[in-house]
Amino acid sequence: MKITAIKSYPAWSVWRNVYLVKIETDEGIYGWGEGGTAWRELGMKGVVDHLSQWVIGKDPMEVGRLWQEMYRSAYFEGGRVVTGAMSAIDIALYDIIGKKLGVPVYQLLGGRQREWVPCFATTSGVDAEEMLASAQSLADDGWECMRLRVVPEFEEGNIFEPRLDIPLQVDALIRAREQLGREIRIGIDYHHRLSVAETATFCQSMPPGTLDFLEEPIRDETVGAYEALRQMTPVPFALGEEFSSKWQFLPFIEKGLTNYARVDLGIVGGFTEAQKVAGWAEAHYIDLMPHNPLGPINTAASAHLAMATPNFAWLEMFQRSEEAELEADKLYPGNFRARGGRMEVPALPGLGIDVDEDAIANSPMHPDDWITTRLRRRDGSVQNW
Repeated sequence: MKITAIKSYPAWSVWRNVYLVKIETDEGIYGWGEGGTAWRELGMKGVVDHLSQWVIGKDPMEVGRLWQEMYRSAYFEGGRVVTGAMSAIDIALYDIIGKKLGVPVYQLLGGRQREWVPCFATTSGVDAEEMLASAQSLADDGWECMRLRVVPEFEEGNIFEPRLDIPLQVDALIRAREQLGREIRIGIDYHHRLSVAETATFCQSMPPGTLDFLEEPIRDETVGAYEALRQMTPVPFALGEEFSSKWQFLPFIEKGLTNYARVDLGIVGGFTEAQKVAGWAEAHYIDLMPHNPLGPINTAASAHLAMATPNFAWLEMFQRSEEAELEADKLYPGNFRARGGRMEVPALPGLGIDVDEDAIANSPMHPDDWITTRLRRRDGSVQNW
């Protein structure tokens, strides 16, 4: 079996822009993959076009060797856009191999570790009352882990001031713990918006046990900043959603700086690299909690990784409207859904999901997707999104 074509689809897909890749073979078997570097869809397409010179004509069954060739056959290795492109190719290759052998992808990764995939939900509200009502609704539906946040309407100009946001979140989270009890796992994502001092203030303002995890509170370029922060709070950290290789995960795992590995299949390099991160994390008693804000292809791929990973906590799942999910069902036959905090993974060959290629090919990207959410502080300085 040989790869005959790689097709790129940067497109608008139900609720966001996505970057999809379809790989075709001379046996008529094809596979779908998704790259995860948001807002860099056209960049990933350019890299895939470049990588195609090494991939077309090769045997898709040699997926590990192809990963090495894509990563190491250029002088400048790595980077999120490059590994995002590689991720899309790698995921599609596993889809092909599963179809060729007639087994689900999770069998290729070592076989099923669990009966279903535990998931966590994300919900919010414009104030604490709305957030708490939404959280209670999730708990009543059976969700046992959730990420919460009060998201007031931004001031004109998309203003975000950490020192004003911190007490807002602290008060709401304390109330959430009191209302939901100890059985529900509660976390919050700060999206790199805080400094070390601000994060310490945030954590120290809540009673112990309020939070089960704090996600990405500060930027991750400087490992020493997380080492300093680790000394200031016992709150478990969930880190790694932007990491593009096992080497980026290295210090955070080895130094005990993350308690949950937020590996993103669409960024880290696909299944080939994610499994290495998973094994490394297992050796340090760290569970995977995959980052999954993208489209249905990445969700399906992440679910297969979850099925085959022993050290696994929860898979991120956003709550979409039923209308949006029905649209996704049409565009992606076999669309994976989570209900009550559980996701069933069918024992179908490959990923078990397909794409309406004609529809996605005729769905151009929205050029303004998320652009309006660029944040500033009140003094006009740039704030992390």
